[in-house]
Amino acid sequence: MIKLIATDIDGTILIPEGGFTNGIKRCFEKLKKTDVKVVLVTGRMNHAAKLIADEIGLDTPVVSYQGGLIKHNDDILYERYLAEEQADKILSWAKEEKIHVNLYNNDILYSEKQCPEIERYCNNRHTEYMIKPFSEVKRDKVNKILAIDYNNATRIDRLEKELSDKFPELYIVKSTPYFLEFSHPEASKYCAVKYLQKYWNLKDDEILTIGDQNNDIALLEAGGIKVAMGNATDELKAVADYITDSVYNDGFAKAMDEFVFN
Repeated sequence: MIKLIATDIDGTILIPEGGFTNGIKRCFEKLKKTDVKVVLVTGRMNHAAKLIADEIGLDTPVVSYQGGLIKHNDDILYERYLAEEQADKILSWAKEEKIHVNLYNNDILYSEKQCPEIERYCNNRHTEYMIKPFSEVKRDKVNKILAIDYNNATRIDRLEKELSDKFPELYIVKSTPYFLEFSHPEASKYCAVKYLQKYWNLKDDEILTIGDQNNDIALLEAGGIKVAMGNATDELKAVADYITDSVYNDGFAKAMDEFVFN
């Protein structure tokens, strides 16, 4: 019997245009009438993820920053962030590489300049940000650093492979074809779900995990039932037990029909 559903947001329950289908809305209404806990597990910052949780009526902890922060309302249950020297090392690399990065410190998003990357990123997510030189940002709780190249997905693929060797002490993961994320090694979706499993004293087969991108490989590996969206990457589908329909065709809701409502 499923007692916990740990779900990604973008491309899983939220369509790329930034909304919920009617089928997903109905599905969450049905889930709220059960005893099943539904937890959002995302790379988004906590503030942005909490808005999504509130919109669909969830009152469970929110997992943000790929697993670097688990927060239930104002209570922090779990937190892992980059040390200042690690953040400085990544920022120096980014300057040499000439790639745009978002810096997240204490759940505030910073960009060094106004540019198409930060505007596109935040417009898609209705997220606020601050323009400030990183040297002037207090880097005491760096939740993550996100490198973005909207024009060259091949570059992101290359960098993911190269930087895993360059920064073996970090968790580095591609979250979309254009995003490469840097965080604490224990700031993964796997670590977060395993924390919640222990927190609620759950068995593996009581946990369903579902997602669509390579950063959800860690998420699926934490679940007893591993579900990939129909629009998932080939790498994610390879670790899934079950492949559902796409986000546009209510794949999440169909997976709930298969494993929860039945």
